[in-house]
Amino acid sequence: LGGKRVGIVGLGSIGSEVAKRLLAFGCTIAYTSRNKKRSVSFPFYANVRDLASNSDVLVLCCALTKETYHMINKDVMVALGKEGVIINVGRGSLINEKELVQCLVGGEMGGSGLDVYENEPNVPKELFGLDNVVLSPHCAVMTPESFEALDQLIVVNLKAFFSNKPLVSVVSNE
Repeated sequence: LGGKRVGIVGLGSIGSEVAKRLLAFGCTIAYTSRNKKRSVSFPFYANVRDLASNSDVLVLCCALTKETYHMINKDVMVALGKEGVIINVGRGSLINEKELVQCLVGGEMGGSGLDVYENEPNVPKELFGLDNVVLSPHCAVMTPESFEALDQLIVVNLKAFFSNKPLVSVVSNE
């Protein structure tokens, strides 16, 4: 990873934590998100294809919505390039898996690391035989630290709710 150009898709709380860790490896960070973040100095790309064409690695950390469903398609994968790698820790349906398999098998991209899948628990059989793919069973979040942070977030939100104060992590339908 050292020195790679990493594009983060979704610079929310998870994407920001990913960026923090990648900076320690000397990576150059850019991102796309629903909106440009004023407090962030990383370059912002308005669309994922442009981000891909300026990245060596794409890390998917965004939510699944109508707008993000299959946002990572063949066009984006080809823009990422023959050495490009996609890491998905977001939602499986962010990626068009059929096109991912075609690009990986056809050598149109370098590799992929997947913790989530479009039709969980089913993983495309074609991925099992590829040496440029790392698969994990939707367990990236299962660490003691993440459970402790989740516990703290729940307590903070409950205290805020019962005190009629704004919640720390509001989920919007937008």
